[in-house]
Amino acid sequence: MTIPEIIANRGGKSFSIEVLPPLKGKGINQLFNNIDSIKEFNPSYINITTHRSEMVYKSTPDGLYQRVSERARPGTVAVAAAIQQRYNIPAVPHIICSGFSKIETEYALIDLNFLGINNLLLLRGDKAKHESSFRPNENGHSHASELAGQINAFNRGMFLDGTEMEIVAESPFSYGVAGYPEKHEEAPNVDMDIMWLKHKVDAGADYIVTQMFFDNSKYHSFVKKCREAGITVPIIPGIKPIVTKGQLTLLPKVFHVDIPADLATAIMSCGNDDEAKEIGVEWCTSQMKELYASGVPSIHLYSLNATKSVRKILENIM
Repeated sequence: MTIPEIIANRGGKSFSIEVLPPLKGKGINQLFNNIDSIKEFNPSYINITTHRSEMVYKSTPDGLYQRVSERARPGTVAVAAAIQQRYNIPAVPHIICSGFSKIETEYALIDLNFLGINNLLLLRGDKAKHESSFRPNENGHSHASELAGQINAFNRGMFLDGTEMEIVAESPFSYGVAGYPEKHEEAPNVDMDIMWLKHKVDAGADYIVTQMFFDNSKYHSFVKKCREAGITVPIIPGIKPIVTKGQLTLLPKVFHVDIPADLATAIMSCGNDDEAKEIGVEWCTSQMKELYASGVPSIHLYSLNATKSVRKILENIM
């Protein structure tokens, strides 16, 4: 089933979580432990982030340093397969432009097709750390809408080189895209940002998942503007609990989101991270309650490394 079908069948308080693949060299047990702590609440699906390679310097036997490309969190496809097999919960890997060529994307699609994983989230992804602005890989995509075009062709049975598949997948890929209630950092204004979002939906996206936000009114305003622009697919709100005092400045810097004054004041008054974590749970719980009451199709929780907080929130809600 597609994600819109899954959340429609679930009804009521549907939610999903987002997790990180293990760091290179680490086992998967910690990730499984995190999912184990939440699975009793029956998430509708689990998103798995994908990470680009970065240039790093490594020492060589002769005492010099060599600049090499390394991916800190490899194995998104394998992790998605492991989650889906272990928990029988739909896994949704991220497919990104950043750091990947078109042929690498095609190989990932082939593997996912073999594994029976047919739900994706398409993202352009972030720029490389050593670059001042986003640059696609050689023979890579510049925008998520271009990724959508490649996946649409794959669904029709066409490879990049123009050859046709002998057997077209019985279950074609369904995909969602990202939306930004507070505008993407590179968009000149909200209206143009929504115009580009509609372009991704018109390309074939079945749903939208938003960037995190801490003020529900911004989500509701965003949905209203999307509907006025002719976007009709489900728009799933994405939220995240604050877990440390440092996130008060880190999250706006990295994700370009605003922290409401009431939340910022409460976090600033905390004496330590444990107190900040409790405030984060309370705020996120209130967000979820209001969002469910307003009739959202589902809620996406950016759980990542905040699994304990997410569990407390779900205990408050479910």
